Amino acid sequence: MKISKPKLLNNQYFRHSSPVWHHILFWVAYFLFNTIRWGFYYDDLLFSLKGNLVEFPIHVIICYLTLYYLIPVLIPKKKYWSFFIILLGVIWGMMYLKFQITYHFISNNVWPEGPEYTDSLTPNYMITMILGEVYVVSFVTAIKITIEWLRENQRATSLEKEQLETELRFLRAQISPHFFFNTLNNIYALTISKSDKAPEIILRLSNLMRYLLYQTKGRKHCLRKEIECIQNYLELEKIRYDEQVSVNLEIEGNPDDKKVPPMLMISFIENCFKHGASKNLEKTFINILFRVKDDEIHFKATNTLAGDANSTPPPIGGGIGLSNVKKRLELGYPKGSYELKNYIENQEYIVTLKIPA
Repeated sequence: MKISKPKLLNNQYFRHSSPVWHHILFWVAYFLFNTIRWGFYYDDLLFSLKGNLVEFPIHVIICYLTLYYLIPVLIPKKKYWSFFIILLGVIWGMMYLKFQITYHFISNNVWPEGPEYTDSLTPNYMITMILGEVYVVSFVTAIKITIEWLRENQRATSLEKEQLETELRFLRAQISPHFFFNTLNNIYALTISKSDKAPEIILRLSNLMRYLLYQTKGRKHCLRKEIECIQNYLELEKIRYDEQVSVNLEIEGNPDDKKVPPMLMISFIENCFKHGASKNLEKTFINILFRVKDDEIHFKATNTLAGDANSTPPPIGGGIGLSNVKKRLELGYPKGSYELKNYIENQEYIVTLKIPA
């Protein structure tokens, strides 16, 4: 599912309201600023107060009519001419109302800051007043768009994060059945041959199941726990293959304070047995290395191949396990922050992984 980015001019977007106190605070601050500003200009604070008491209800009516009716109703329907005509008509009507109130209740000179004494609807007065209202509407609309864009962008980011967490949980849930399926196949093979090793394998599998069910629910967990899980798995496989497989696990550095996604590396180790021990009649060597540094964790798994093995390594994306690992790396780490390689060298299949610590 793709999370869409916010659309700035849809109906729901512009009808989303901020808390009432935000609006009150904005208009009170704007009113005080304008009153004080023009009070200094006129050198008459009372006259500025009267003028702004007339102006501001007009500003508020035009702004809210534009933001909560004209834009959400007309713009999505692409009725641009209707929008501009209605907006200009409303502004002209409000300008005329302002002229009448100012003339009859405040001063006959309705434009004291103008270039000349104005007591009628002159072209200069009308154009200046209309442009002033357009400025206020544009200013308030820009604030509304910015606030709503930030809100919707935060919502989209939150949904993307939630989707990522859901997908990662699904991938972690997928790897456990895959792992158990392979292990149960091993037990089935041993029970068919009436092997005495079957009870011990079942016991170790029980311990692994307990670990996977109750200790791998977080997005990341202690690297030491992951290594212990791998050690249990290796013991299972050594019981199955006996002397046919020689396994060496080496740990460099301290894994106790490092965290990794659960069940991330075990698929590579499964692959060692799948492409090594199960296909090789001769003794197979499997070497596993964890190198823990301050800011990086290096993992390397090496297994000998059968004598007729192809010189081309199997793709990293092959099979449920490896495909799962690749997808989890893409989702769990920023692009370029991890490095995954596989290749064949000297009849050995090698996988290396480097992730941030």
